[in-house]
Amino acid sequence: MGFRDFMDAVLGSSRLPKAKSERLFAISTASITLESSLGLKPSGYAGICFKPVGASAYESARKEIQELLEYSSKETETEFRLEKDEFNFLWAIFKDPDFDDLVANIHLVSQTLEEHGFGEQILCAIYRFDSEPEAGAAVSQGKTDGRKVVYWIYNFKQGTYYPFIPLSGNQRDSPFEFRLRADMEKEMPVEKNVEKWYPLWGIPF
Repeated sequence: MGFRDFMDAVLGSSRLPKAKSERLFAISTASITLESSLGLKPSGYAGICFKPVGASAYESARKEIQELLEYSSKETETEFRLEKDEFNFLWAIFKDPDFDDLVANIHLVSQTLEEHGFGEQILCAIYRFDSEPEAGAAVSQGKTDGRKVVYWIYNFKQGTYYPFIPLSGNQRDSPFEFRLRADMEKEMPVEKNVEKWYPLWGIPF
């Protein structure tokens, strides 16, 4: 059984509407262009973040997600962990060299949260890409071994993606973000209103 078949069996007819799902999955094909044309390679990491909820509801949701991910990860061999950040947001963080498996797991968790009434709590899904090493580049925040870290953030409420490239000192590489929008807006639903390109500092992967 493939992972998509597994998801169909688990989620049944209560999956996200097709149009919304297609927007989320758009990054699967876009990742090919990001790597071949822009030198941005999937890092093998992705995550989904949602806002804090009441203690009892939180524990219930966490348990559901934990059990579901333990089962689904056997199908995809995806590593995962759940953690809270300094702002008390809950993260489900995935590690898998197969980018499509990362996207499928993000979809699975978002649907699980929707089904349990936590749809309003979902903040975003995030996919990390790494640029090719830069000759002589210093290692700093937003860079690893001279590679620039590029995040694509999916806003569930808007059904759109936007790029976020953090630099040191809580700065961002806006020129490169705008270039990514210009290069990728034909392949994926990129948020047109740049005021909604919210920075997310301290992403834990």
